[in-house]
Amino acid sequence: MVDGCLFCGVVSGDIPADVVAETDFTVAFRDIAPKAPVHVLVVPREHHSDLATLTDDDPQLAGRLVADAVAAARGEGLDGRFRLVVNTGAETGQSVFHVHLHVLGGRPFAWPPG
Repeated sequence: MVDGCLFCGVVSGDIPADVVAETDFTVAFRDIAPKAPVHVLVVPREHHSDLATLTDDDPQLAGRLVADAVAAARGEGLDGRFRLVVNTGAETGQSVFHVHLHVLGGRPFAWPPG
């Protein structure tokens, strides 16, 4: 846990969240500013600042994070119809520096995004 980290606070239960799934490795909860009818964030219980750092530090946990994001999508009824988004770095839109995957679904998405 990192002091002052929003998602570490969610993981510890100090910050309330609408949790939809938990494993020994991850917590999945609804985004407070959803960009789609279903917008769930999946975070590792361990603090890693971004996906590149997580992959360097613990590639198995990186794989578990993706697997748990797919399970969260299925749990939300999005089997085969969802988008996973991960931002790495402020320049890409990352605003909370605890790696997290966005599970988005419940509407069509344009490609390319824009």
